[in-house]
Amino acid sequence: MPGPPLVTGGTGFAGSHLIDHLLDEDPAVAAWSHRGGRDTPADRPRVRWTTVDLLDRETVARSVAQLKPSVIYHCAGIAHVGDSWSDPTGALRVNVIGTHHVLDAVRDARLDCPVLVVGSALVYRPSTEPISEEDPLGPSDPYGVSKLAQEMLAMRTTHAPVFVVRPFNHAGPRQADGYVTSSFAKQIAEIEAGVREPILRVGNLEAYRDITDVRDTVRAYSLVIRHGRPLRPYNVCSGRAYRVRDLLDMIVGMSSASIRIVPDPARLRPSDNPVIVGQRSRVGAEAHWEPRIAIEQTLSDLLGYWRDRTRIATGS
Repeated sequence: MPGPPLVTGGTGFAGSHLIDHLLDEDPAVAAWSHRGGRDTPADRPRVRWTTVDLLDRETVARSVAQLKPSVIYHCAGIAHVGDSWSDPTGALRVNVIGTHHVLDAVRDARLDCPVLVVGSALVYRPSTEPISEEDPLGPSDPYGVSKLAQEMLAMRTTHAPVFVVRPFNHAGPRQADGYVTSSFAKQIAEIEAGVREPILRVGNLEAYRDITDVRDTVRAYSLVIRHGRPLRPYNVCSGRAYRVRDLLDMIVGMSSASIRIVPDPARLRPSDNPVIVGQRSRVGAEAHWEPRIAIEQTLSDLLGYWRDRTRIATGS
């Protein structure tokens, strides 16, 4: 009998929300974490946790063979664009070689379970127009290069049904503060708690980004597995570009604190596309998905998450 669904990167941002989503329908979910990452939650008895290093080929193979998952959602990898500039080799190793080990493990275990590979919208050539799956590829940063290589590897797989998604930006509770809206929310929560001066430091506010709630994003992943076609990429996006300055205004407006906005050159990236917005007609028509959660709700929940984290950290 096949085992439970497997989520690699289960302690990560999207991975943790995907586990929540799957547990609504599945009695148990298997999840991988990695050494040195976030702690695995102790309050999830229906989640079977295993510590797996994607670069350890033997451990990956053994874990897959023992579990015999019914489906694999491969969410693990290096996910931060900024970090890829300082360690491009690390992004390539984890995102490409790690994916290679997962796909090889499925082959070696003689499994035919579906595998969803979570790629990125940053594989596309920069464009100010809504990007469809047919638009030219041409990443402009090391992270995008690593995700394109990962996707090219996945597209050559013939021993199992492999699905590829290209998520655009997503946000929500549990997101690390290295991402723009989460950075805003954490700083506001700390200002409100009195542990930070009332100054909110920002990078480029004139960029436009297509942002989807992470809970909508992971719902799309499960629908692509059910209704999508293997070896056919699917954009996962809202189809709307938000100006970062407007997102800042929204989330600052959710606080009663007096906050001064200060530009911080350290928060600027070496390459920052002015507009990133996707076209989602394929995932809508074929996987029957559309986003449901409004951006205002996403930002409110994100701010609530950081307020809770700050209260715990300060003991207040």
